[in-house]
Amino acid sequence: MQLTGSQIIAEVLLEQGTDTIFGYPGGTVLNIYDELYKYQDRISHVTTAHEQGATHAADGYARSTGKTGVVLVTSGPGATNAVTGIATAYMDSIPMVVITGNVSCDLIGKDSFQEVYTEGISFPITKHSFAVRKVENLADNLRDAFRIAKSGRPGPVLVDVPKDITAQKCEFVSKAAEAARTKNLYTQDQIKEAAALVNNARKPLVYYGGGVVSADASEILYDLVHKANLPSCHTIMSSGVLSYSDPLNIGIVGMHGTVSAGLAVKNCDLLLAVGARFSDRVATDVSKFANGAKIVHIDIDPSEINKNVQIDVGIIGNMHDVLNDLLPLVKPAEHNQWMDQINIWQEELDYKPEDSDEVIKPHQLFSVLEKVTDSNTIIATDVGQHQMWASQYCGRTKPRSFLTSGGLGTMGYGYGAAIGAKIGNPDSRVIHITGDGSFHMNLNELCTTVSYELPVITIVLNNSVLGMVRQWQTKFYEKRYSCTSLERKTDFVKVAEAFGGTAYRASTISEFEKALEMALENKNGPTVIDCIIDKDESVFPMIPAGKSIDDVMLA
Repeated sequence: MQLTGSQIIAEVLLEQGTDTIFGYPGGTVLNIYDELYKYQDRISHVTTAHEQGATHAADGYARSTGKTGVVLVTSGPGATNAVTGIATAYMDSIPMVVITGNVSCDLIGKDSFQEVYTEGISFPITKHSFAVRKVENLADNLRDAFRIAKSGRPGPVLVDVPKDITAQKCEFVSKAAEAARTKNLYTQDQIKEAAALVNNARKPLVYYGGGVVSADASEILYDLVHKANLPSCHTIMSSGVLSYSDPLNIGIVGMHGTVSAGLAVKNCDLLLAVGARFSDRVATDVSKFANGAKIVHIDIDPSEINKNVQIDVGIIGNMHDVLNDLLPLVKPAEHNQWMDQINIWQEELDYKPEDSDEVIKPHQLFSVLEKVTDSNTIIATDVGQHQMWASQYCGRTKPRSFLTSGGLGTMGYGYGAAIGAKIGNPDSRVIHITGDGSFHMNLNELCTTVSYELPVITIVLNNSVLGMVRQWQTKFYEKRYSCTSLERKTDFVKVAEAFGGTAYRASTISEFEKALEMALENKNGPTVIDCIIDKDESVFPMIPAGKSIDDVMLA
């Protein structure tokens, strides 16, 4: 049948199982939006306040559901506004398809109104970019975009569609969605070698990351860890894969990880790295990271093997497939002496913050939050001190319940992600954790949660400074607080109310408990809780950049 380009886009979205997209209309995508009006009973469109918010929302939707997020924006500034969100998804391997409009083909290259070279701009931050120049290619380009986004190591794919292509017609034949392609490059000999190393280790340690979540391999990792009693540490991207209360989960590893996890890495004789990439925030000094251990690295992406840390056995393949082959070959074990040593480190060396009744201490705030929310609650954070406190104390028990920008470190990520998570998980409570610096970057999305009556709770850890950067200035720049002591006069309570939301302010833990109780009862829209904390409150432990666990700071 003959369909216009806009109709083809809508039909392919339906083929791919898309029921929700996030975006912002504009001139070059008017034909697409006109068609979406006719498809609104089958495809829901969420209009955000800004294109960056749309990409973060699609990202949060994808992280929390396991589906591919879809974004639609116009050309020029619409596309460039989406760049930060695309890069955020790229760095954290999040499947996303971004459809951008462009000027008509005859205007391309003429500096036309709202024209930019979107394909070129997006090339370094996508798995692939398609520039559609014939309507006959549109359907297959879109189908390929969805397949590529989910295949192998997931990530964003961009499809740039000129306006005239959306109006032109061609023959369209519907096709079933193609499954993601996974190419396992490992051999059974490698699996046997890895199993032998695990079985012969006296001091084994598992280090797992976001790749476990992407592959939906959390349950099988749990089975492996518990079969052989393997102590495990993790990145912030994999919070919840093992419950924070699991005795084999010794916590986050890296710059702000637990001391016990850092010492376990230093002293282990085998490190089993599963879906993690040895980033500089984890392997802060690569020359001293597990340098006395045999290292087995399991990853879907061949480029990650030996990229940051030299390893002994590299297994390239889908995480679920690899662990499924490895599990039967790993023997039950106890490792009592090793676990006893780790328990001693946990008791004697792990950082234990002090409580207070007079001011809000971050660890107490998250303790309250954990007590009054269930395991289905999804937490989305921005970036900074609050992000680290959340990752340290949030007590997650399930994968896909902690959404944060780990690779790019995007301030402003959290509110959009919370919106996407709530849209994708309407029965789950969604909590947005932010700081006053990050919230200033994305509070415009309050209008989105109000308009769609989304009961997202925002908790602002407000210290009136750019806390993480200021912390570094305190420790390494002799307290020269250049441009970080902002002392802005923003009243977040009034701002939230002006948008049409509900808001409270808290200066003590008891005040926060009362505000949170009222926020949890609000089912009709967003709530903001402005929590006043001390500007000198710091994140500990802290390993300085380029240093090792030997240089950890606890005060």
